[in-house]
Amino acid sequence: MKKILTILGAITLIGTSTTSLVACDNIVEYTSEKLSQLKEENKINTANQEIRDNLEWIAPQEKPFNSVGDYKYYIIIWRGAKNDNWKIKKYKNIGYSNNNTINGIISHTKIDKSYSGAYLYRNEFDLSANKTREHTTWIEDNETFFKSVYRWNGEEQKLPDLDIDKNGNVKVNKE
Repeated sequence: MKKILTILGAITLIGTSTTSLVACDNIVEYTSEKLSQLKEENKINTANQEIRDNLEWIAPQEKPFNSVGDYKYYIIIWRGAKNDNWKIKKYKNIGYSNNNTINGIISHTKIDKSYSGAYLYRNEFDLSANKTREHTTWIEDNETFFKSVYRWNGEEQKLPDLDIDKNGNVKVNKE
């Protein structure tokens, strides 16, 4: 009887571990058609044609935060805890250099701080929101901590004045 219980316990343990492991791999990858459709659906509703043409919704699978950097501005809608209000943060993606390393290890760059004291970080290839018990990366998140990310493809001098409503939806100020 002891052997049977031991075997059943081991099977349960292996089954639980495998289920947990599979559940971790839930990163959404869109087809090119679906990605184009989502970009169109997530365009900001504004009369300003320049903003409509240059403010592009970005999916995590596009991985814009690499070590080289594209020197473009990103508008990040995020929060540090599930009960925080949404925040909007403009961030210039300058990439990483030797100046961003400590003893050869690439350091995280703090971008913003939430109402609850959590930090928005830029690490080597992603964004992350980190508080003591709650942590996620943009790639792994399901809109709990990251509502959306937009890239400004226009001139830096024409970076739009954006705001968000209480639901985290982006809008143009004074419209």
